Formats: sequence, C-alpha cells, structure tokens
Amino acid sequence: MDLQPDQLRTLVAVVDHGTLDAAARHLRLTPSAISQRLKALESSVGQVLLRRTKPVQVTEPGQIILRMARQLILLSDDAELALGGGVDGSRPATLPIAINGDSLNTWALEALANAAADAQIFFEVHRADEAQSTQMLRNGTVMAAVTSVAEPVQGCTVRKLGTMNYRPMAGPAFAEQWFSDGPTLEALAVAPMVAFDRVDQLQDRYLRRKTRRRIRPPRHYIPVSADFARAISLGLGWGMIPPQQSAAMEAADALVEIDPEVVIRVPLYWQQWKLHSPMLAGVADAVAETAAYALKP
Repeated sequence: MDLQPDQLRTLVAVVDHGTLDAAARHLRLTPSAISQRLKALESSVGQVLLRRTKPVQVTEPGQIILRMARQLILLSDDAELALGGGVDGSRPATLPIAINGDSLNTWALEALANAAADAQIFFEVHRADEAQSTQMLRNGTVMAAVTSVAEPVQGCTVRKLGTMNYRPMAGPAFAEQWFSDGPTLEALAVAPMVAFDRVDQLQDRYLRRKTRRRIRPPRHYIPVSADFARAISLGLGWGMIPPQQSAAMEAADALVEIDPEVVIRVPLYWQQWKLHSPMLAGVADAVAETAAYALKP
C-alpha cells in the first residue's frame, strides 16, 4: 500500500467531523478534493473504508486504517515538536480520548489542563461509559480512555489510576420521607431512584448488595453528572454519588448519606494504544499524577 499522509489526515478529519463537507471546511479544501483523496486512499487499500452516510460510518477495514492514521499523525506531530518546531496551527495536535462522566465532573479536567500546559496538544473528549470506551479504543475513535475495564483492549496498555467510591445519597427531606427507619427492603423497593442512564448499574449494584434481591424501584434518568447530583439534592430520588462530588453539598446540608454501611468501589484505569509517543506518554503521566491524589488507592 502506498498511503499518503494527506490522505490519512483526510480520513481522520472526515471521521471526526462526520461528513465530507465538514471535513472540507476544517481542512480548507473543497468537498471534491476530500472525495478524491478518500477514493485514492480506498483504491490504494483495495477496500471501502467509509460508508457515506450522515455521519459517515467506518467499515471494519476502515477501522484498521483509521487506527494507523491516528498513530502516524501523532508520531509526525511528536517529531515536529522534538525537532524544535511547532505543530502547524492549521492542524493542531489533537488527542481523542474517552472519559466517564463522573471523572470528567470531578478530577479528569485538571489532569488534561496540566497536560495541555506542558505540550502543544488539544483534546477531543468523548464522554463514555466503560462499554463505549473500550469499543472506541477498538475501532479507532479514541487513542486513550479512562475506564473501569481492567482487561486491556487488544493493542492497548493498562495503568491503574485508583478507585472512585460511591455512597447512597439523598436530600434531607427525601431521606426523612422515605428512609426514616433506614434503607429497609420495603423502603428501597418503592423509593424513587435516580440513574444516570439506562446502562448505569451503580444503584442496582447497591440494591443487590443491600437486599440480596433484584428489585426495581421507580427511577428518573438524569444523563449529566453535575445535574445528576443536583437532582438528588432537590429530592427527585436517591442515588450513588462519589465524595468528590457530594462534599460541598453535604457541607451545605443539601445531601445526606442514607446508608453508611455500604460503599460501592469502582476501580479506574487508563488504557491507551501501544505507541511510543512522548505526547501520549505525557498525557498518561498527567492523568496518573492527578488521579494519585484525587482517587482512593
């Protein structure tokens, strides 16, 4: 295969921006030029790499080439910086990563800010749970992820960051109304619950540990981490919140712990592609350093 750097950058731009027109605007080219580059790349590979839907869909062969394209682009940017130059401002070094919502809302942004201060790098952050983040690592959407999955995705390395602890919390009035006798089986079976989304299992993990049964209380779905905690403080229901997020609300008497006996511990890991990149290594170190004091061992 004779793969040209401009063709690979075009592939990445189309995937990241979703359409040929959006990629053309980003690269300051015509849509026709974008189309010609993609056709030339597909001709060289001998496979269809993208389905021209809106947004585009990456085929299985396309995932392989996309992973290689991101690696080559990052290595090229690393080399430019090592040679004393700066990465071309028209195409700044951008690292796509996936991070779960609670980490984003509590400690991970500080890590990214520290990494960005030390290198000419920009981030495209995807908020994703563990199932989504591992799939994104596999298909080339992201190059690294904060995830609760310990087993490395093929082609990735894993580094443990620490543990996020979750406690069942509620607003004071809600706790008095529903849990005046404590979190009994009868109360937990009917008390409204708040979940992040339909794949959020933290509350159900607590219920199974506490009751040894599978119960399905009524629930609200609040898919934004900060709004999730606020919804609980306002009395919509009870839910699992880490102390990094609940501390200020507890100090203001807006949240109370409904069951001091049970803590759900979620270990977090940094997974990244196996790639010798100073830029990627610097981000990994910044994430690990911030996690060392923000998370439990």
